[in-house]
Amino acid sequence: MKKLLLLLFLFPQSGLTQSAILQQYIQQGIEGNLALKQQNLEIEKAFKAIEEARSNLFPKVAFAPTYTLAAGGRKIDFPIGDLLNPVYGTLNQLTASNSFPEIQNEQIQFLPNNFQETKVNFQLPLFNSDIKYNIELKKEMVKTESAKKKLLTYELKYQIEAAYYQYLQSLEAVKIYEQSSSFLHDYLAFNQRLVDNDVALKDVVYSAEYELSKLEAEIAVAKKNVNVAKAYFNFLINRESNAPVEGDPAIFTQKPLLSELDYYQNEALKNRPEFDQLQAGQEVTNTLLKMQEKSAVLPSLFVGGNVGFQGFGYTFKNQGYALGQFGLNWDLYHGKEKKIKIQQTRIQQHILDTKEEEVVSQIKLQVARAYYEIQGALQKMESVNKGIKSTDQLLQLVEKKYKNNNALYIEVIKAQNDRKLAQLSASISAYELWLKKAELDKASGL
Repeated sequence: MKKLLLLLFLFPQSGLTQSAILQQYIQQGIEGNLALKQQNLEIEKAFKAIEEARSNLFPKVAFAPTYTLAAGGRKIDFPIGDLLNPVYGTLNQLTASNSFPEIQNEQIQFLPNNFQETKVNFQLPLFNSDIKYNIELKKEMVKTESAKKKLLTYELKYQIEAAYYQYLQSLEAVKIYEQSSSFLHDYLAFNQRLVDNDVALKDVVYSAEYELSKLEAEIAVAKKNVNVAKAYFNFLINRESNAPVEGDPAIFTQKPLLSELDYYQNEALKNRPEFDQLQAGQEVTNTLLKMQEKSAVLPSLFVGGNVGFQGFGYTFKNQGYALGQFGLNWDLYHGKEKKIKIQQTRIQQHILDTKEEEVVSQIKLQVARAYYEIQGALQKMESVNKGIKSTDQLLQLVEKKYKNNNALYIEVIKAQNDRKLAQLSASISAYELWLKKAELDKASGL
């Protein structure tokens, strides 16, 4: 780690945009992410909604048989006997026959019993502006779902990058601790020789053993952090938690390539998915407004009809019928309902326009903040690199003094701890630098 950071300090102009290994992991994560798969299904569902809306342009044909059984209910008395029997009696007298028998009064039930209607009905819209604009609305919903997918992809890319950098930093921490452990083991052996030769007291051995025990605990925590970071990274790319992760040591040896602030702000205004969502929302509102305005002044026309049989019982003899219809539906007045809906939609247009201005300002601020933070991270890394060089030189000096019996062992331990802390700080600074670059890319929509 020390050599890598010295390279970074000596060659500050070198840089890269993103690791090829990391790009492969990002692509793998995008392809296997369950949330994105669900969003793809939402987009497919939106396309099916367009087909559903288009089906209203075609005739609707339905087979609709009914059969009715009834008992009781309202009835009407029909005195057919009282009306016709006197006439029939007179006719029988005139003809000297019984050709006209008496009939009984009838009682007719309103509810038809044993009545069937077996028909096929159809209806075809001739003119309906709602159908046309409803299709357009469904198309705009596809754009809305696509914008959601783009937003999920940007967020996932950032999360994968951040998790990968965290994993690399945790690996570097383990290396630094292991280097310190090797250093302390060497000094434990050296101190033991001093004690064996009666050059030093036993306390230097105890001190070395104590420092090693503390370091072993730190190594255990660092290895745990590696496993946690690897499991989280594998989770993001939809793999088993213990799957091996290929590290890219070249990442922390270089600075990320940076452009001017204006470039990132302009890219953000072109690429951020929030603008796609706002544009889709505006188009939905515009289409809805057109549909409401047309519906407020235009009627809808349709043609339809029925073909089938109806009558008492399924005899189908003399029961056939056909019915044609031509219909018009024109809403003339309903308490200014449609006018108020149009006003509400126009207000929504103004809200979205204002929202877009607000989002532009917010995104420019986000990009500027991310840009200045990465500049600060670069300055911090330069300072940390200088600290590594100083602690390394100090440790070499204290080692010489200790081996010449001109320094205490506690001074060696302090110098070694200072170097370890400087290396850890450099490792964290490198991680933070690339994390800030990922945040800048996310804010810029790159």
